Amino acid sequence: MTTIANNLQQVQGRIAQACAASGRGTGHVLLLAVSKTFGPDAVAEAAAAGQRAFGENYIQEGVEKILALRDMPALPGGGLQWHCIGPIQSNKTRLVAEHFDWVHTVDRLKIAERLSAQRPAHLPPLQVCIQVNMDGGATKSGVPPAEALALVQAVAQLPHLKVRGLMSIPDVAPEYAAQLAVHEATRQLFDRIAASGVGGLDRFDTLSMGMTADLEAAIQAGSTMVRVGTGIFGVRPRPVA
Repeated sequence: MTTIANNLQQVQGRIAQACAASGRGTGHVLLLAVSKTFGPDAVAEAAAAGQRAFGENYIQEGVEKILALRDMPALPGGGLQWHCIGPIQSNKTRLVAEHFDWVHTVDRLKIAERLSAQRPAHLPPLQVCIQVNMDGGATKSGVPPAEALALVQAVAQLPHLKVRGLMSIPDVAPEYAAQLAVHEATRQLFDRIAASGVGGLDRFDTLSMGMTADLEAAIQAGSTMVRVGTGIFGVRPRPVA
């Protein structure tokens, strides 16, 4: 078994234990392998071990991998699914709209409008999560929680996007209780939006929260998608000076 395959097995074990501890089935939590800074070979190795969903923070790098791997032999259980989980500038929306299946980081209506307008007609709607700055970090991306419902309402009306849920990236908290508290706050916001009666939310079912260090707390709080990079691929390569 390769290192990546072994790491995937260990992370899946952590997810299974966290689901059992919180009384949830493992089928309710998707593992998103965050492959930023790792090349197509690492993604192919993870895919050979059964991983299908991959997250990319850097859009150009992600597109290069998507194109490099699009002619992979058919995989059992379907092809690769690509999630944009990094910040999106206006000049990169076309790349996201044309190549990704999901985007987790919509926090401005302008970006959502561009994604919808630039989504090719032959592709299914782009699956979208609204990023929320749940713990109020001054330098962090994400819509303030008080403005999340209005943004969901606006994005849900765009023709080539489907709003699926919320995404959050809270500051690292060393204590489990603190991790759990911020994830539970995101879940409560999600529940309020789901109960609000917004039109177009026929599949508002996704909470993208939790990473290598805090996936257990995120799952207990109700996460349906955890984003794990280091735990699968190892320490990220240092950029060349």
